[in-house]
Amino acid sequence: MDFAISTEQQLILDTVRKFVDAELMPYEEEVDRAGEIRPDLKDQVRRRAIEQGLYAMNFPAEVGGGGLDNVTMMMVEKELGKACYALHFLVARPSLILMACEGAQREEYLLPTVKGDRIDCFAITEPGAGSDAFGIASKAVADGDDFVINGTKHFISHADLADFVIVFAVTGTQETPKGTRKLVTSFLVDKGTPGFTCTRQPDAVSHRGFHQCVLTFEDCRVNKRQVLGKVHKGFDVANEWLGAQRLVLAANCCGRAERILGMAAEWAASRKQFGQAIGRFQGVSFKFADMATELAAAELLTMRAAWKADQGTMTPEDAAMAKLKASEMLAMVADEGVQVMGGMGVMGDVAMSRLWRDARVERIWDGTSEIQRHIISRATLRPHES
Repeated sequence: MDFAISTEQQLILDTVRKFVDAELMPYEEEVDRAGEIRPDLKDQVRRRAIEQGLYAMNFPAEVGGGGLDNVTMMMVEKELGKACYALHFLVARPSLILMACEGAQREEYLLPTVKGDRIDCFAITEPGAGSDAFGIASKAVADGDDFVINGTKHFISHADLADFVIVFAVTGTQETPKGTRKLVTSFLVDKGTPGFTCTRQPDAVSHRGFHQCVLTFEDCRVNKRQVLGKVHKGFDVANEWLGAQRLVLAANCCGRAERILGMAAEWAASRKQFGQAIGRFQGVSFKFADMATELAAAELLTMRAAWKADQGTMTPEDAAMAKLKASEMLAMVADEGVQVMGGMGVMGDVAMSRLWRDARVERIWDGTSEIQRHIISRATLRPHES
């Protein structure tokens, strides 16, 4: 693995950093206070991201994307992660699962999404099925040339902004040595389809302005042309996306932690107590040693997984390690950042308090820390089991 940054990568990172500084960070407090992004601001961010070539950087160039490799993409995600989620999400990195689109689906869903004309979202989680994806209860029953979908999804990120949803539903069962197993299919379902409603959930503590929604399907009829991938093979197309998304979250966490570390260090170097800067006290300075070390370890795990993804050798446990380490590292760094700043760290008009709040959800979504540990431990023990 080469740790050197190429000239091309440096130019990309410089562009992203300037974009984050100029187009995203100035609006963070406004979005946090309102819990919303003004429609004109949404349009502005998306338009300027497209103009600067930052939109859909994660997609191959042959479909109109940026064509970045995984290592470069994680460097970019780290820089974007320094800004609040609601804003940096607008610099879209659509679901790579859309690469499974075939035939007319490419013109209707894939290509317009990469261009920025349409917005996608991803819907697996249900009230009774979070970490256990195979526990989903939503069903899609074949009826002539259609499937009829019934069920409920919740905690579906940015569904209020999406033009269509990638929905996972049970389409059958099969018997296995471990018992009956559900067969799941993924569907492309447009907003406005009869029987499909989207309702915003109450605002979360973390990432204000980035909304979660409940999706309800009541005899929602979709044509078989809207099956993404193959019938009963929904998780086959999802697995690659899930690993990639965990790396994205890990890189975002590293970026946010780097920002927090810088803010705390600036405070510790200027804030004086007992006649000297508080950073000179060992009780404070050692916090920075621990924060910096944990951040470096998380970043290395993330980049290692990204490098392996580029070689085609990344495993689920590689992505799980990166996501686990980075999200738990961010929690520690955010908490210590608040501790260094003392009372100022929890004031509502100080960015540190927002970053601290935002850090909490990273250990939950896209697979809790417990799920990541399960993936890692099973991979470690499996070769030794009889």
